Amino acid sequence: MDASELQGRFREVRAATETLAAPLSPEDQTVQSMPDVSPTKWHRAHVTWFFETFVLAPHEPDFQHFNEKYWFLFNSYYEAVGPRYPRPDRGLVTRPGAQDVGVYRDAVDDRVLNLLAELDAGTLEKVAPTVELGFHHEQQHQELLLMDIKHVLSLNPLDPAYAIAPSVTATESTPLNWVEFDGGLVDVGYSGDGFHFDNEDPRHKTYLEPYRLADRLVTAGDWVAFIDDGGYERAELWLSDGWARLHAENWHAPLYWTDRDGQWYIHTLSGTRPINPAEPVCHISYYEADAFATWSGKRLPTESEWEYAAHVTGQPVTGNLANQEYFHPAPAGAPDGSLRQLFGDTWEWTASSYDAYPGFHPPAGAIGEYNGKFMSNQMVLRGGCAFTPEGHTRSTYRNFFPHYSRWMLSGLRLADGGEPREA
Repeated sequence: MDASELQGRFREVRAATETLAAPLSPEDQTVQSMPDVSPTKWHRAHVTWFFETFVLAPHEPDFQHFNEKYWFLFNSYYEAVGPRYPRPDRGLVTRPGAQDVGVYRDAVDDRVLNLLAELDAGTLEKVAPTVELGFHHEQQHQELLLMDIKHVLSLNPLDPAYAIAPSVTATESTPLNWVEFDGGLVDVGYSGDGFHFDNEDPRHKTYLEPYRLADRLVTAGDWVAFIDDGGYERAELWLSDGWARLHAENWHAPLYWTDRDGQWYIHTLSGTRPINPAEPVCHISYYEADAFATWSGKRLPTESEWEYAAHVTGQPVTGNLANQEYFHPAPAGAPDGSLRQLFGDTWEWTASSYDAYPGFHPPAGAIGEYNGKFMSNQMVLRGGCAFTPEGHTRSTYRNFFPHYSRWMLSGLRLADGGEPREA
């Protein structure tokens, strides 16, 4: 991108964050409802800190901090940058307020735009990859902003809505069919000149046995059948760690589900309503996804199986993403022989742990902390969800969360590699 293209994209991404925050009051933006959740105003400030730290500080002549204490307050996990405020305590910081964060954003925006206009061609070429990384970093936080405020609002007894309820869609699940893949020695990982995160590299070969994938996501109606068959009460379905977590946290259903006189309700960004049996189940942990797959006599796909399937079927990276403003998984369309709901709706748990690809080396410096240092005790999810900004995901995108995480829009697609597993 040249300077004008970078400036245009910068304005677009930064404005999208403010649009997402606009329905929220200053009080909404201050709350932290659990350690994994960050206040909305913190997200808005942290992505601004990213541009100030990694774009302005190294390249702006006579750089000065907007506020030196922000350097500490809005750092997330970059050890090379310096100390930071404890993550679980972000909700205790009432100042700066939401309006003050807006002032910070405006000031940094002006400085970044001016810097991009003033850099010579050679320096701009060096700076551009970091600016583009900042775009995608901010899009990640746009998704987190929605995930987090959903949890915040779920604890409010007034049941406030963030967005207008979507129009009623189908309430009967479409048939589940299977799409077969030959497997063999295949290429996995990013290929091309476009943006991608370092954890998508290097492209490499891996061997896949023949397998098949379900053509749609598992639905809420499917999940009710699992619950009714004692899915949360049968130890033989669960991994040992998952069974311990189930009892420690008293799981009886997905996060945000409540049973009211025999009817399941779900909290959404549009408020609480009865579940739609046809929509994909969401807010489940890896442990729950694996238990359901075992109960079904199937399994979860590996991330290589998922990626290869996306590649060979040539699925366009479109679907129920955040630009649709549905902000919740939607029922699948009619079967057409292809993989439905591959992008959008819910992130799909895979059976793959989040590890480095063969030959992976993180970049030097603080930017190298972006992905590599989290390659432990996490599982990979693929595809994107209804909170994911359009243009942010792709077939090689590797999302990752701990096995027990449930507050993100996570679901599952079944896989089968031959004979069904015994429960």
